[in-house]
Amino acid sequence: MSDLTSFAIAGTRIDVRASPKASRNKVVLDEGLVRVYVTAVPENGKANAAIIKLLAKAVGVPKSRLRLVRGDTGRDKVFEVL
Repeated sequence: MSDLTSFAIAGTRIDVRASPKASRNKVVLDEGLVRVYVTAVPENGKANAAIIKLLAKAVGVPKSRLRLVRGDTGRDKVFEVL
């Protein structure tokens, strides 16, 4: 898992490319874009919940400090650190 602790500052926006139904959960920093792979399926918000949990761990903040700003149903998402 990539170390994203530099994003832990309040007000930081994180661009994420989501990949649900992956073989394993992981976070990869790829040329400024954060790619999050989760095993959860993209239905009823399950994948978004898994992404928030994994991203919060990588950033080093509680889940409650991450907010999904854009991309609720798409693969490209924007999260804000509160």
